[in-house]
Amino acid sequence: MKINRKRGRYSRHLLCLLLAALVSAPQIYASPSRGKGNDRFESIRELIRRKLADGSAPSISVAVAQHGKIVWEEGFGWADREKKIPATENTVYSLASVSKPFTATGLMTLVQAGKIDLDKPIDDYLGEAKLKGWAGDARQATVRRVANHSSGLPLHAQFFVRNGPYPVPSDDETIRRYGNIVTVPGQRFQYSNIAYGILGYVASRVSGQSYADFMRDAVFRKLGLTHTSVDIPPGLAASVAVRYDEKGMPIPLYDSDHPGACAVYSSAHDLIRFGMFHLKDHLADQAAILSDASIDEMHRSTINTGKARTNNGNGYGVGWGVGDNRADGYHTLAHGGGMAGVSTELILVPSEDLAVAVLINARDNDSAYPVANAILKVLLPKWQMPVRPQPAPAPFHPDATLLGTWRGTLHTYRGDVPATLTILPDSEPQVKLGTGLASLLNQAQFQDGELTGQAWGDLGIEDAQRRQGYTLSFGLDLRGNVLSGPVSAGSVAGDSVNRGALTQWLELKKQ
Repeated sequence: MKINRKRGRYSRHLLCLLLAALVSAPQIYASPSRGKGNDRFESIRELIRRKLADGSAPSISVAVAQHGKIVWEEGFGWADREKKIPATENTVYSLASVSKPFTATGLMTLVQAGKIDLDKPIDDYLGEAKLKGWAGDARQATVRRVANHSSGLPLHAQFFVRNGPYPVPSDDETIRRYGNIVTVPGQRFQYSNIAYGILGYVASRVSGQSYADFMRDAVFRKLGLTHTSVDIPPGLAASVAVRYDEKGMPIPLYDSDHPGACAVYSSAHDLIRFGMFHLKDHLADQAAILSDASIDEMHRSTINTGKARTNNGNGYGVGWGVGDNRADGYHTLAHGGGMAGVSTELILVPSEDLAVAVLINARDNDSAYPVANAILKVLLPKWQMPVRPQPAPAPFHPDATLLGTWRGTLHTYRGDVPATLTILPDSEPQVKLGTGLASLLNQAQFQDGELTGQAWGDLGIEDAQRRQGYTLSFGLDLRGNVLSGPVSAGSVAGDSVNRGALTQWLELKKQ
């Protein structure tokens, strides 16, 4: 047979190009784990492909478990764009706030062992630094209230570029600076990262281990989570998804001063197995680190997540958001996470013995949340994606009791700063801190006795000053002739490591 050598060389060249393209392409259209799923998830694969194609995310890893078995797990896109490392179900992602159920699980092992009492003051388990009760008695900030975000501790967020010029402060120093009780303990839900930073610190003090070592020995190893850790251990470094900013650029490694809230890393495969543990699936290779009764205690809602005077049917237990009164009738346990370069979601539906995990190495308007809900819609036709309300601001009409000049003190860890708030008819309120210029209180609202708004100003603390610009958020409660409450510094930068919330206490009296 006569061979056309020219055509043969062309065919081999074309074949080489095709093979190279297949090797270099991210796993948008295929994954080694695709066979573990089935056609009912094809619409989700298409949704994920669209998100990867429009640049919303470098990679997305998902996992689904039902009735004690993993029914689908798959990775899509690039875990590391620069090194052309594709994502799989074993790619390790930063979990952000999905770290909280892990920390709470570790905490509950100590509760179950009788070493911690959920209803004792958390101060009993702290070291030299204690909580400061600006708005209420710090002794009423029990371990349970710290765990369900009703202790009165503020949001708080502070991050540090690794090996940068600003070292991460000790736990005691963080508590000294920001362990401020700014609402009455037990009165209302206030999501708080420093609360879970403190819980991680308590677990460390009680166990006699570092937080990372305690979580490894008490939770990760015993649950067979081989791709889960606090921070990135050397053995998993090659499996970790790079975090990308809103412009698609890699974000330098960074740490926080509240690791119990956000420092856990895990894969979709491990995260869904953690969800299965909380569904009481009793996997053969998982130790029973908690009794079913202890798990139930974690899942029991003990605070409504709306404001004090509202009832939105949702609550929070120990490390879990609890959906008690959903429109579709399902009871859910869930937690999401989001910080620079991270969007994560874990949702459990106990009545269906169902868990869904979604991990993304970028943050784009909580992008993991709709993916998880789309998966649940495929599995549960009656499922309704809850709407996270964004109330429209109303015009500011000050109550007559607010009109006038208010003077007092901004209390910071660096010292006291004189403060003035002026509220006049038919004009926006103005705030003046220290020797700075007066600033308008923008987006001012007065509802349920609370004055809120944002203004430019200087807290006079170095933690805020190292940021690339920040605004101040005010939440002041009116009590007779006193306005008092938290003032938080938040970065004006978008999805950057500098983004955060640093809270101090303001008290003003009407003149």
